[in-house]
Amino acid sequence: QVQLVESGGGLVQPGGSLRLSCAASGIIFSIYTMGWYRQAPGKQRELVATITGSGTTNYADSVKGRFTISRDNVKNTLYLQMNSLKPEDTAVYYCNADYVARDATRYQYWGQGTQVTVSS
Repeated sequence: QVQLVESGGGLVQPGGSLRLSCAASGIIFSIYTMGWYRQAPGKQRELVATITGSGTTNYADSVKGRFTISRDNVKNTLYLQMNSLKPEDTAVYYCNADYVARDATRYQYWGQGTQVTVSS
């Protein structure tokens, strides 16, 4: 069974920091591109950051310089270090695993999400 389990969400004040984790099982973790997405109430789910199996990263402009995505291929865990948090970062954050096979079949999985609330 494929499982992606997020943790680390919570309530934090503006300017604060939070570290999210995503524990993966049931996949060959090292070959998947991993990502963090978020969805605020009434809005579409949006990309936050991605990281390839070899460590190449990509960030949304809105979080560039504040967030850092990383992975541990031994622990099969994805991380998102969030610094200088803003109220507009408030959302449910989702872990994503994405792999495209040679025949173009896409394997994509999602975690259940973890709530991040940035408020005074």
